[in-house]
Amino acid sequence: MDQLPLGLRLADRAVFDSFWPSGNEQLLAHLKAVARGEAAGVTWLAGPHASGKSHLLQATCALAPPTRRCGYFPLGQLAALGPAALEGLPRLDLVCLDDVQRAAGDANWESALFGLYRELEDSGGVLLAAAPEAPALLPWGLRDLGSRFTAATIFALRPLEEAAQREALMLRARVRGFELPEEVARWLQQRYPRDMGTLYQLLDTLDSAALVAQRRLTLPFIRSVLLQRP
Repeated sequence: MDQLPLGLRLADRAVFDSFWPSGNEQLLAHLKAVARGEAAGVTWLAGPHASGKSHLLQATCALAPPTRRCGYFPLGQLAALGPAALEGLPRLDLVCLDDVQRAAGDANWESALFGLYRELEDSGGVLLAAAPEAPALLPWGLRDLGSRFTAATIFALRPLEEAAQREALMLRARVRGFELPEEVARWLQQRYPRDMGTLYQLLDTLDSAALVAQRRLTLPFIRSVLLQRP
């Protein structure tokens, strides 16, 4: 039996239950249908850095039933392998490609990606792609590939507003098994960049420190932990 291609290991917390849905409800419903095999074709997910694209691609893989062969492949991390990294992927039922903008403008990568697209189309496989921009805004050299992606089902991730960011942080904390007071979430927003990637990293740091110290997340404790960060 041929060995199936292996994507990167999914993050334990990259599930739909840990993603705050505000403003993106229609997108989440569609991705859950993709995971269950109820939506065919190609879906393109566009959104700025740290908006949750990677989380949602991995959550879609995580929700897929065991009988559905799927994999998560971030091109940004697989770039060193070259276009050969896409070999074997057409045998999957669901291919989740992250950082697709890395292929745009590179003839070899575009050729491999076009081959993957056509083979999945022929086999009935599903492709879920993500990039910071919509496909029409990327510098495709292969026009046929660009036009096909432009015809995909396209969703734009809506960034969270301040109140929704706090809700997302508190939800992520509950999923991890602890409570994050709203005043703490507000304090983090006021003192650090307000992108979810940075805020989630801070939450991970605080969670680990609280676990080691057996302390609750109070503002004095948080200040002492974050002052020690490099």
